[in-house]
Amino acid sequence: MTAALTGRVALVAGATRGAGRAMAVELGRAGALVYVTGRTTRDRISEVGRATETIEQTAELVTAAGGTGIAVPTDHLEPAQVEALIERIDREQGRLDVLVNSVWGGDHLLEFDTKLWDLDLANGLRMFRLGIDTHIITSHYALPLMNRRPGGLLVEVTDGTASFNRRYRENLCFDLTKNVPHRIAFGLAAEVKDLGGTVVSLTPGFLRSEEMLDHFGVTEETWRDAVAQQPHFAIAESPALIGRAVRALAADPDKARWTGQSLSSGQLAKEYDFTDADGSRPDCFGYFEDVVFGGKDATAADYR
Repeated sequence: MTAALTGRVALVAGATRGAGRAMAVELGRAGALVYVTGRTTRDRISEVGRATETIEQTAELVTAAGGTGIAVPTDHLEPAQVEALIERIDREQGRLDVLVNSVWGGDHLLEFDTKLWDLDLANGLRMFRLGIDTHIITSHYALPLMNRRPGGLLVEVTDGTASFNRRYRENLCFDLTKNVPHRIAFGLAAEVKDLGGTVVSLTPGFLRSEEMLDHFGVTEETWRDAVAQQPHFAIAESPALIGRAVRALAADPDKARWTGQSLSSGQLAKEYDFTDADGSRPDCFGYFEDVVFGGKDATAADYR
């Protein structure tokens, strides 16, 4: 699969860090030219407030992996900026084969176990803007370019599978924001079907993002030390797993069989026979369904 995407052009919207960065890097590893966008650059920090991750770094990692990374600072809430981005891709490449809508950046707004009437309303509405409006705006401008050729892939990145998200996510605005991408994928799959496109929603499991590692005070090398604080972190996966999931999807000539569906990194790891960076194959949602919610006598190790 190393050169499976040579000659293909991808856009990873929201590639500054975490899952977005990993997906961009893995598409590059397969030979793709990848435009990476976000709001944090070496000269400017977004509201997320993490200066240590930038889109320039992501682009360099894409190139180092074997692809071509191009960083374009973009606020995906600004239609004019997104339109200009797509016009640039069209002008420079004349095609778009893969679009990954991974824009979020709303974790700092979360108030779990808080009733709607007690939430900070501005924060809740901001989640809708960051996690829903950005995806709609980006697809509106990008799909005409991607639809020029059959075989395009649009990935709606979210948090939780459609099945997992039938359980309340303990914050109404977050719950709605992370369920909407499943419906976006379902609806757009119908809209691009006759044009030969594929649209899916995709979620990582318990993600060991840079921000999550910092939250627990660990590194990727020492992440298991955090299990003492949060036992369920034992099922955590590195961002590489969802990156490899997108790479496998994009390279699959029969990917249309997935269109309209809700997928997870662990599910695709089994389907396409790849592993996480440490050689394991964590099944986060199987673990939560069976053990955490179902009461099965098992451990996270049984689901790796």
